[in-house]
Amino acid sequence: QLATDMSEVFGYLPELVEYFLTMFNPSETLEFLEASDSPRPLVIRTNTLKTRRKDLAASLLKRGVTLDPLANWSKVGLKITASPIPIGATPEYLSGQYMLQSAASFCPVLALNPSPGDEVVLDMSAAPGGKTSYLAQLMRNTGTIVANDLKSERQKATVANMHRLGVRNVISCCYDGRKLGKLWKNRFTKILLDAPCSGLGVISRDPSVKVQRTIKDVERCGVLQKELLLNAIDCLRVKGKDSGIMVYSTCSVSVAENEDVVNYVLKKRDVKLLPAGLDFGKPGFTRYQQKRYHPSLALTRRFYPHVHNMDGFYVAKIQKLSDKRPDDDNDDDTKQDEAVEETVEEDNEDEINWASEVKKEVSKSKKRQQRSEKEDGESKKRSSDETEANVPKKPKVKSTQVSVPPKAQKKQKKKSSNAKVTKPRRRKQQQEM
Repeated sequence: QLATDMSEVFGYLPELVEYFLTMFNPSETLEFLEASDSPRPLVIRTNTLKTRRKDLAASLLKRGVTLDPLANWSKVGLKITASPIPIGATPEYLSGQYMLQSAASFCPVLALNPSPGDEVVLDMSAAPGGKTSYLAQLMRNTGTIVANDLKSERQKATVANMHRLGVRNVISCCYDGRKLGKLWKNRFTKILLDAPCSGLGVISRDPSVKVQRTIKDVERCGVLQKELLLNAIDCLRVKGKDSGIMVYSTCSVSVAENEDVVNYVLKKRDVKLLPAGLDFGKPGFTRYQQKRYHPSLALTRRFYPHVHNMDGFYVAKIQKLSDKRPDDDNDDDTKQDEAVEETVEEDNEDEINWASEVKKEVSKSKKRQQRSEKEDGESKKRSSDETEANVPKKPKVKSTQVSVPPKAQKKQKKKSSNAKVTKPRRRKQQQEM
């Protein structure tokens, strides 16, 4: 009865409210539903590649914007309380001094914490580029970030934001994340996977979730997230200092998309959970109804709208220990094959320089054009050479017939015969005389 009453009051599907009641007690569920209806505060992230937070705050205050620092845990966040002008159209925004970004989406990047240098980082679902630009900001435009997203239309926004914010170390691409484990095996030092989810944590931004999402949709999302997370772990490189670390995050509060997924991966791959490095947030569930999860899941972090005044979010920091898989322990042959493949691939792939790879691809396309032009020219030359080669062949055959010695001898005989004829005639004349 409570679930039906709540679903009628707040406009949810009854099955969703029942699901929330299994996670929270009734009073906390009520608080969660009320907080999901109220809007979150508008937050912007200072782009330290172009300005400092102090200077940005001063310039926005001159335009009549009232703002405050976001929180103690963020050095770049600003909370906008009131603004007479649209925040997404100021000269500061257009010049790339800040990015509109929710406070919750700071957390996965802070947990991953990439350092400046030669790191190769993958953002598996990057669009529209908020977290990607924050990664580049923390890396100070060094190293390489591969920003991947399934849909090329969404990547247009990513590329535009990178140009606006002055980010120069990002390569954008469009691949299916479920195939990246084979395509880019053991290539990246760090990976951020902000997985596509049901959106049960961002109902305040998208109220259609209340009516459209069902429990089956949530379970389907969980299956997709398991595939993506397994492929992300396969893409990680174990060798090297501070490598083999990834962060898995969702904007959902459901257990099926968070703890279920991480617990599944702990069984399928040789990985362990690390502390998220965030001082706030509630620990992840280690038990839910009849299910019992690995105790290390308490290291993961959950964020709720009614507790932290942020979007509902989940963050888990995972470290890859080796390429072994627990399922393959009994298969010695497969182990040996994998070991051979890994050694070959590691030798080849550890030395990959992404910037040079991009240059190679550009040069390859130019070479192909040059080759096609050369081939056209060569084909023309060959045809002309063949015609020239065919013409002299006929006189060669004739010359062999002409240069027969008897013919030359006949001509000489004629001359000598003439001489012989004249000589006796002269002799006869002399005798007559």
